[in-house]
Amino acid sequence: MNKPFTPQLVYFEPKALDYPLGKELKEKFDKLGIETRFTTSHNQIRDLPGETDAQKYRIAKSTLVVGIRKTLKFDTSKPSAEYAIPFATGCMGHCHYCYLQTTMGAKPYIRTYVNVEEILDAADKYIEERAPEITRFEAACTSDIVGIDHLTHTLKRAINHFGQTELGRLRFVTKFHYVDHLLDAAHNGHTRFRFSVNADYVIKNFEPGTSPLAKRIEAAGKVARAGYPLGFIVAPIYIHEGWEEGYRHLFERLDEELPQDAREDITFEFIQHRFTKPAKKVIEKNYPKTKLELDESKRRYKWGKYGIGKYIYQKDEEDELKDHLYGYMEKFFPNAKIEYFT
Repeated sequence: MNKPFTPQLVYFEPKALDYPLGKELKEKFDKLGIETRFTTSHNQIRDLPGETDAQKYRIAKSTLVVGIRKTLKFDTSKPSAEYAIPFATGCMGHCHYCYLQTTMGAKPYIRTYVNVEEILDAADKYIEERAPEITRFEAACTSDIVGIDHLTHTLKRAINHFGQTELGRLRFVTKFHYVDHLLDAAHNGHTRFRFSVNADYVIKNFEPGTSPLAKRIEAAGKVARAGYPLGFIVAPIYIHEGWEEGYRHLFERLDEELPQDAREDITFEFIQHRFTKPAKKVIEKNYPKTKLELDESKRRYKWGKYGIGKYIYQKDEEDELKDHLYGYMEKFFPNAKIEYFT
């Protein structure tokens, strides 16, 4: 994925054109000669092209829906923030293991919301309610917002906005390297810019349609030099032949790229590979040739809060993963902070 995302097909909710961003996007796509259609609601796209489920899925992943976010009640977003802030839904990446496949089901198209000011006003109210505490907003719960921001600049608008608040903080994570337009945003240190990183094997085999690791790391260097607080999510941590060396190599490359002065404020989040029964079904349908190991008999079952349990690595495997990754982090980034390992 070395070219920024351009949708093949765009749907507009009619009212989206009442907003400046909606108008701007319509003009942009008309100029580019991209087909645009109208839809009554961003939740109801009825006439998506494609003969088979597999085709429909692929086409939906390259379809953008421009709509209005009606519910301005934010979900809570543990463990990384107090709230999820909804600027977009869906992703153009094709990561085989991704949980959005299950949560978005039959609607894997990408949605972007044009009522940005209303969403930011709602965020301000949440900040007020929690004052004098700091309130963190996660912008990447259901999307990879950096993947579409070169088209919308919504994220840039949000970074500037949170830069001006005293008690609001923004955070998001990306697998894309299209960060140049964000480097001059007035972030004021209030946005934590995180990159999802992994061993080469995982990126090559399970993350098609995303930026290669070298490009992500290079982008992290640019972001660090622009003064943003930086973070890395190592996920999913996946056992494969040579994984110890693979993850070590990842940390060595980060160490080569990142400037010394950025290292005082780096966070790491570690998430081991897990899957649910329903997710396994969907993954095998969407990516029938995947090499992803989804063998329940090799895993232990962990009961979930909402009745759906996950299959995770055996305790001794988990401990070994943890020892190695913590060890690499302490060796290369002794001042970094571990937010969690799950």
